[in-house]
Amino acid sequence: MEIINEPEITEIEERNVAYVSFVGNYLGNTKVFEDLCGKLLSWAGPKQLMGPDTLLVSAYYDDPGVTPPEELKLDMCMTIEDDIEVEGEIKKKKLPGGKYVVMRAELTGAEEYGPAWEKVVEWLIQNNLEIDMSRASYEIYLNSPEEHPEKHHIVDICMPVK
Repeated sequence: MEIINEPEITEIEERNVAYVSFVGNYLGNTKVFEDLCGKLLSWAGPKQLMGPDTLLVSAYYDDPGVTPPEELKLDMCMTIEDDIEVEGEIKKKKLPGGKYVVMRAELTGAEEYGPAWEKVVEWLIQNNLEIDMSRASYEIYLNSPEEHPEKHHIVDICMPVK
């Protein structure tokens, strides 16, 4: 894991997203993410909704240290314009903005996501900040690992703070 930008407090704007939900143990299960992403992109592709500014985001609602694995909630999201219609499993909502600790990291694989989140939590503790559990935490995916020469994941880890 390479930290590209150290954690810092950032104001994130609210975003319109289309999303698919999952409830269950997603920890270390790359297939869950691939399936959700596949559903979202196969919906968005024919509608030509994937533009250069489109963000793919995972939104997390629970603390895996407290919530039983089978009850963990996750939304795989992509940013959309407000007037886009959704159907079937694809829903839409606004992801809340506000004050977040954001850390950009380059991860060599899925196994480094956990340690990256731990780094953000350590930083919060060192800086006497409190997690705002009323808002989701995010991973914003900044590249396609398939297109990276070493298959690395470049991601912003975003945790809401009070």
